Amino acid sequence: MKTTGIRSTWGTSSVARSAVTLVALFASLATAAAQQTQYPLPAELPNPYRLVDHWPALPPEMNGGRWGEVIRVHVDAKGNVWVFHRCFNVVPAGSATCVGRGAANPPILEFNPAGKLLRSFGAGLFAYPHGFTVDTDGSLWATDVNDQPTILGMSATNSAGVVMGQEVLKLSPDGKVLMTLGTPGVGGAGPNAFDRPTGVAISATGDIFVADGHAPNQHNAARIVKFSRDGRFVTAWGRRGSAPGELDEPHDIFIGGSRGWVYVADRRNRRIQVFDQDGGFIAAWTQFGQPSAVFVGSDDTMYVGASFQDAARKKGELRGIVVGHAITGALSAFIPDPTDLDSVVAGTSASGIAADAMGSVFAADVGAHKLRKYVKIR
Repeated sequence: MKTTGIRSTWGTSSVARSAVTLVALFASLATAAAQQTQYPLPAELPNPYRLVDHWPALPPEMNGGRWGEVIRVHVDAKGNVWVFHRCFNVVPAGSATCVGRGAANPPILEFNPAGKLLRSFGAGLFAYPHGFTVDTDGSLWATDVNDQPTILGMSATNSAGVVMGQEVLKLSPDGKVLMTLGTPGVGGAGPNAFDRPTGVAISATGDIFVADGHAPNQHNAARIVKFSRDGRFVTAWGRRGSAPGELDEPHDIFIGGSRGWVYVADRRNRRIQVFDQDGGFIAAWTQFGQPSAVFVGSDDTMYVGASFQDAARKKGELRGIVVGHAITGALSAFIPDPTDLDSVVAGTSASGIAADAMGSVFAADVGAHKLRKYVKIR
């Protein structure tokens, strides 16, 4: 049985309708109960992490050793750190483009655990980098949310004359394109098109899950799309809204933990939503703030890059990484963002987040133009 806030595979018999109503009622009650639970404020949580200075060692020949907008980060099975960024660019602010940046500014970088650059590639493949992950086989998956034929007066076409964007690419570890999902340059909300796909996650069995619907988007999509490992459309769930199972700008997606649940950073609804891999609604958690990124470790530790409304803070918000439990939703730690918000023009912090087997935490910052690494100290 597959049930979410917007669709079901059941028929229209009275028994089926009654069952769906009961499941929806139980989901609503569970959500209400979770919202009534009293959780500590971020400032009340401990911070058992230390920022690692001058990590990684970005070569000076790459943009003078300075980052631009960094959108995602992921750690592979070998412990190497992969970074997806916007070609060392900072314009347009908050949505910097790779168009016109050339081979000297590749959007995909691989570092070893010590922070040494191992390789880089991807120039000419992306207009507006966004989602990124690495699967258990070492393949890379990346999304492009561009939906415009020109950016800053420059054509967003690739070397084949096709507009880049509205697609998910599967790449080999050396940058060869192995698969394309969606129709490059063509937006939509059907099985073969995306409406600004924000994130991608791969299950243990190889199924592909795409979070679709970066705001603003032309087709009003706010959904999760599931494909088989060979790229065949399986199902989709979600629509624009705030009820359980509905979404409003699903900004990131991750599959992990001991139960293999699907975790979605439902950003404009200011919650993490949790589903099974068939789209069945499990939970909606508001205690993690307004999320931009989510990562779940094999030990069920969950890390969320988030912001919280706080009138006493600069620009009325507190930013940081919330650490909690991926099964219960309990909170355990908060890593405050060290960036002075007065220096941030646009974009979020911890827009991408990952952790390695040693418990080190990595954050990709769009707004602060940084890649951060933290190690646990207690």
